[in-house]
Amino acid sequence: MIQRKQTVFLLLALIVTLVCLCLPVGKFVPQTMGVDMPMYNLWLVDGNGGHDFSVWPTFAILLITCPLALAAIFLYKNRKLQAKFCVLNILLLIGWYLLYIFNVKTVGDAQNASFHVAFAACLPLISLILHVMALRGIRADEALIKSMDRIR
Repeated sequence: MIQRKQTVFLLLALIVTLVCLCLPVGKFVPQTMGVDMPMYNLWLVDGNGGHDFSVWPTFAILLITCPLALAAIFLYKNRKLQAKFCVLNILLLIGWYLLYIFNVKTVGDAQNASFHVAFAACLPLISLILHVMALRGIRADEALIKSMDRIR
């Protein structure tokens, strides 16, 4: 059924991911005089107001997780595929953090700036936790169905 608890977890994970796509995930503060450079998932805003798209892969990873989470919501009749989509999203979100750390390190070294993490950087972690909770719910439903088949 679509009213299962994993559906709620997947929907919340989708909403949290969409919010993270829109908010800045941190900012670079130069060591010398200069203007702070906010980092979004898609771009860096430099001191002149221009956009540097060198961090776009973080946006792409989160953008891929959104339709997968949405598809997983409506795959409630195919629990095995729904579980695979959850595992794929978990792996993509772990990859997002690895890429996030890589971008912070490379851009921070290139700009000679320190980095301050914003609140939105923890939203993929919340999404990851929600995907794990949904996966546990899917596996519990699968175990329940298997136990029902054994009784017959």
